[in-house]
Amino acid sequence: MSDPAPTIVWFRQDLRLSDNPALDAAIREDRPVLPVFVLDDDSAADWRPGAASRWWLHQSLLKLDEALQGKLLLLHGDAGMLLPQLVADVGASAVFWNRQYEPWAIRRDTELKKKLQDGSTTVKSFNGCLLFDPPNTNKADGTPYRVFTPFYRKGCLQNGISPRRPLRAPDAMRLHSSTAGVSLDELQLMPSINWYEEIDASWTPGEAGAKDRLSTFLSDGIRNYKDGRNRPDQEFVSRLSPHLHFGEISPNQAWYAVDDSGSGQDLDVDEDCFLSELGWREFSYNLLYNQPQLPSENLQRKFDRFPWREDDEALRRWQRGLTGYPIVDAGMRELWRSGYMHNRLRMIVGSFLVKNLMLHWHHGERWFWDTLLDADLASNSASWQWIAGCGADAAPYFRIFNPVTQGQKFDPDGEYVRRYVPELAKMPNKFIHRPWEAPADILDAAGVVPGESYPSPVVDLKSSRERALAAFKSLSSPSG
Repeated sequence: MSDPAPTIVWFRQDLRLSDNPALDAAIREDRPVLPVFVLDDDSAADWRPGAASRWWLHQSLLKLDEALQGKLLLLHGDAGMLLPQLVADVGASAVFWNRQYEPWAIRRDTELKKKLQDGSTTVKSFNGCLLFDPPNTNKADGTPYRVFTPFYRKGCLQNGISPRRPLRAPDAMRLHSSTAGVSLDELQLMPSINWYEEIDASWTPGEAGAKDRLSTFLSDGIRNYKDGRNRPDQEFVSRLSPHLHFGEISPNQAWYAVDDSGSGQDLDVDEDCFLSELGWREFSYNLLYNQPQLPSENLQRKFDRFPWREDDEALRRWQRGLTGYPIVDAGMRELWRSGYMHNRLRMIVGSFLVKNLMLHWHHGERWFWDTLLDADLASNSASWQWIAGCGADAAPYFRIFNPVTQGQKFDPDGEYVRRYVPELAKMPNKFIHRPWEAPADILDAAGVVPGESYPSPVVDLKSSRERALAAFKSLSSPSG
């Protein structure tokens, strides 16, 4: 007697076995499960994974395939075409997946669902990547929140719907085998040039690595999270973002690991602060779901008139960490070397790009997209619009981070700068964040030659700040 028709489980941004609603539901169907991953660069188009994300995806798929006993079917191409063909080829009765919220994915999935259902294939989708589905966090009148605090405190915590409790990993799976796919190497996710050596040494992609990272954070980092998360020279951040983006761990698992009640009550300040950061992730997805133009258009349309500058040389210096401002350069070099940047630094380098250099936030968004391991369309777009002042609940236009005072406050001993800007390693603390002001004898002792061994500032802080303020104010003038 032959096996019954298999159920296809389409893995996407949920590369894990535990707390995977689509996989759990498919196993409960008591049919063989055919696990599939499709690298759909065709549908993603401009938002196909960047170079750093592709490296991570390769490693994560390798781990997932091992967990699935080598039976993960890999496909490359338009999922809207490939999955109906696969259904026909293997005689599948159903296709299950966990939802994505990128605009291109919603369009593709809507069309695919109709096509499959028209062919009498059962389709079921689940929420596997968010604490709350976006429609469940709207205001009482059905409209979405545009400000974070009421979104999180009322739309999330007081909406009467608790986050779904995490599901256990399956004890056993009856897996359907298929040989019709491509090999992992044929997906060509790995770069041809080995620039990722430090990234490889710094991260452990995969579900097991995600669980270890969460455990380490809960043991060593969360107790000083509220204040310590602003210190790039210390280890008080979770570093869970790439694991969350690729779904190697769910936000539900992180949420309940911190607060088993899920109520947001009786938490200490560090725990509450961490859960609110999960809330910011939810807020970003809520914005993207309700404002699908978020990655490309200013949410505040008056910014369409903003007088952005074009300066290829300044952009290049920013990208390479050669601005002459040590804390900015350290952040950009950390990104280039490790595929990651501390959150405080993301705000500092973002402010410097859009306000001191007055270069369009799109430049920062695209650079981060290609170089961040955790590049996430919702968080990346919402964060850049926030720092530029043109998004929802955005930073006020007059909030311009001073890289000198930011460095002095959050890297007081210069340890972070010295780690990523080694040419300044011998500079004393007093001048580590403003080497251009150091006397000649101190520069000589530190082996620093301004403009040669370390670049001179690309822009003057005072005049660039005044220029930015004037530009922002012009948006409110009658003739602006």
